[in-house]
Amino acid sequence: MSIKASKSFSLRFALTCATPAFLIFSSTAHSFQLYNDGATTIDAKLAASFGVFSSREKYAQTPTQTSGSTTWQEAVFQYGLDVKHKSEQFGGTYAALNWVSSATFGDGDAAGWSLGDERTTKIEDAYAGWKSGHLAPMLGEDGIDLSFGRQNIIVGDGFIISGDALDFGRGPLDGRLNRGGAYYLTGRKNFDQTAVVRLGGSEGLRGDLMWLKSDNPAQAAPETAVATLENVTEKGTVGLTAVKVLDTDKEFADILYPERKDMKIYSVRAKGDAGVPGLFLASEYAKEHKTTSDENAWYLEAGWTFNDTKFTPKVNYRYSRFSEGYDPLFYGNGRELGTWFQGEVAGNYAGPFNSNATIQQVGLKLAVTPTFNAGALLYKFDTLNTQVQDLSGKELDIYGEWTVNEHLLVLPLIGFYKPDHSLENGGSQLGSDSTNIYAQLLFVTNF
Repeated sequence: MSIKASKSFSLRFALTCATPAFLIFSSTAHSFQLYNDGATTIDAKLAASFGVFSSREKYAQTPTQTSGSTTWQEAVFQYGLDVKHKSEQFGGTYAALNWVSSATFGDGDAAGWSLGDERTTKIEDAYAGWKSGHLAPMLGEDGIDLSFGRQNIIVGDGFIISGDALDFGRGPLDGRLNRGGAYYLTGRKNFDQTAVVRLGGSEGLRGDLMWLKSDNPAQAAPETAVATLENVTEKGTVGLTAVKVLDTDKEFADILYPERKDMKIYSVRAKGDAGVPGLFLASEYAKEHKTTSDENAWYLEAGWTFNDTKFTPKVNYRYSRFSEGYDPLFYGNGRELGTWFQGEVAGNYAGPFNSNATIQQVGLKLAVTPTFNAGALLYKFDTLNTQVQDLSGKELDIYGEWTVNEHLLVLPLIGFYKPDHSLENGGSQLGSDSTNIYAQLLFVTNF
């Protein structure tokens, strides 16, 4: 839903769901070992990403957005220390302290979430934890894992929770939601405060109990309680998730999410190959209880990798449906490009933002060389209730993944997005409903 030029600013789902697609690429940083005595290791973490973006069209997600083309750049730089210590008598302890510097340059993004002059440096990782090692053999190795502090949390493949990864700039609400820019690259994705208990090893029955506190004004800084129960086997994982929003920041909740406080979500999910090499199956159904309505969201996905064929083609199809008033909360990319950021233009700028919509996705990926993958994602978006806004449309994204060396990844992408309607006819694209040509080039480095 776009932001209207009124005091109510009806942007609830646009803000909730606009978690950038770059999350999957920025989620892991390599490290350089500074110290290792066999029991204690100290690693220096250093990672950087830079993106160049261009969009022929803009989208009316903020009141000041104007029609025309836009070009912008984003940069993220992460640096800090990770410490681990292992002991046969006491298990293992770990901690991290990392900073993130982020910036947006140029005209600002195609939706107006950022304006091009955002810059900030803040602490990102600040957590500590303890793992049981072999002290609780009935639960498996490291069958007890306790942690607290500022850290990233992902549940399943991110259908409901994939970090707190919504990084707006100064565009919405006169800059009150500004998190420092780099909206697409997602430099900040950690929950501000957490307390996590994980029970069970890497296989068999396991579960989590979590308390997560956001400091993100664009999410109304919710405080949530989360419980999961999973059964992990070689053939796949089946899991249950329960989430309750305990509290929100009233100032922002009144504007953005008046029904988020006390909201409950229950889901059942499954993912795996069912024991068939090359097969991929995934599904999740979420039931959401809000003050005035019950909502739901679900998806079915199937894929196949042709392992004995030249270029090892990988194909998949997914159908997802999000009810009219569904609040996607903290969803994001948990697996790869296009997981829950569906469409580089639609999912980031134009909408729909995983609410009031059905979305069909067809994917193809080829291992062209040992260091270069090429892929394409085709989408069809259909709005369920078109009374307020109709964000139906189609999109084709063609991308590459070039591993230059162990420290550098280059990701080119070109997208073609055709909305059914312009802003004047109920859509979000400013000026016309013509096909938008969108391009981006990303550089990701790890040391």
